[in-house]
Amino acid sequence: MNVAFVLGNGISRRGLPLEYMKDYGDIYGCNALFREFTPKVLVATDKPIAAHIEETGYPKTNTFYTRKPTKDSGALEIPKPYFAFSSGPAALALAATQRYPRIYLLGFDMGPTETKQFNNLYAGTEFYKAEGSVPTYTGNWVKQVRQVCKEFPTIHFIRVCGKTTARIQELDAISNLQHLGLDQFVERLNKQEDI
Repeated sequence: MNVAFVLGNGISRRGLPLEYMKDYGDIYGCNALFREFTPKVLVATDKPIAAHIEETGYPKTNTFYTRKPTKDSGALEIPKPYFAFSSGPAALALAATQRYPRIYLLGFDMGPTETKQFNNLYAGTEFYKAEGSVPTYTGNWVKQVRQVCKEFPTIHFIRVCGKTTARIQELDAISNLQHLGLDQFVERLNKQEDI
């Protein structure tokens, strides 16, 4: 495949047709995504949810990366350059190491909801903050996304932006990172062209 879709869990990606999308590119995702969809690669860096994923047996039949895999669980260790990354940026880095010409970032909202609250599709579920909680600090994610883009200058990164996607100046300055509206992305997908 020439395209990868890397899924953060920001609410801007709610409703995207993941089963349909996998016909057009490999999907990388993180954390609780596995509850509803099996991506090509799943990443979890927070110990409680990573341990839970291992306990379900998911890594025995699917590709799963974490920081400290349990022996014989089937899980893989995140490579050292990205070991300290958060889950979404680590998934992005793993995709980039596979040298896809284009990588889409979906659900990388890196900001609060429209009502200034915690922005995550899985808010209020096990291993996540409650709905209505204060937003999570995203400065480390911004830094890590920038690092990946700069490390792989020949890859065209495309951050898909919805209503809850924060505008971040540090990302605007990256020459190989483009921003694309969610509606434009869906139109491309529906026309099955220019993906």
